[in-house]
Amino acid sequence: MPLECEFFALRGVALLMDTIQKVQERLNEDLVIDGFLGTMYDPRTLHAREVLSTIVDGFGDKVYGTVINRTVRFPDATVAGEPITRFDSSSAGANAYRSLAKEVLARWPLSGHDV
Repeated sequence: MPLECEFFALRGVALLMDTIQKVQERLNEDLVIDGFLGTMYDPRTLHAREVLSTIVDGFGDKVYGTVINRTVRFPDATVAGEPITRFDSSSAGANAYRSLAKEVLARWPLSGHDV
């Protein structure tokens, strides 16, 4: 679950977790959150660092180690209509998404899982 490193996003995820719990109880007990991904992170701000710390404190090992930092290359790629990995393949953002992909694959190897 992508989670912007901002206070209101943190409040929103708390509400979403309540909704997910209700869905699990009433409709789909197998529904799980694979993980939480900190996005739009600006390590220069105390606020972003505190929000990320709160996410890690609250969700522990469910939080991916990869964090997607805020960068101007993402909106540029969007305007160009290309993924960041094609628009600027050597950028920090592209590298972060490659790192995330490796983490996801490590958590969910293809063998033994329905894709």
